Amino acid sequence: MNQYEDVLVALRRIIRATDLHSKQLSKTTGLTAPQLMILQTLRNFDELTVGEVARKVNLSQATVTTIIDRLERRNYVKRERSQKDKRKVYVYLTDEAHESLIDAPKPLQESFINQFQDLHDWEQSMILAALERVAHMMDAQHIDASPVLDVGPLDRNISNKTDNAKNSGDQ
Repeated sequence: MNQYEDVLVALRRIIRATDLHSKQLSKTTGLTAPQLMILQTLRNFDELTVGEVARKVNLSQATVTTIIDRLERRNYVKRERSQKDKRKVYVYLTDEAHESLIDAPKPLQESFINQFQDLHDWEQSMILAALERVAHMMDAQHIDASPVLDVGPLDRNISNKTDNAKNSGDQ
């Protein structure tokens, strides 16, 4: 096997592990990895705006807004306008979300993080440089991504916006 084939196999294994974990997460909690990450972030802070959540989870504000919209429809979060500054809207967890987080499985990346942090600094830098290079070679540097492993269509925000536009035009 050529070395590039070995690289592709390793990438497929990473994607497959992420996919299996995401399916298990969805099966046990009914949540996607980004949804869970946002809920966990909200749990860790008293009050955050959508923009602050987006910065903390390293996703675009548009992506986080779409996810929060879905979580709000499922009664996991609520939005409240600030009494001090009417321009700000904060996002809070509901009791239902707090209950869901109690039994939520640990993220797949937690095991990775523990093992990664056990490596020497030079090993960590080597892995990071290699993965950044692979992302660039795949022309993926422009793709919105968070530090949480998740799978799904890369253009799901675009297709959601298209679907929303179609649905709003039907009304």
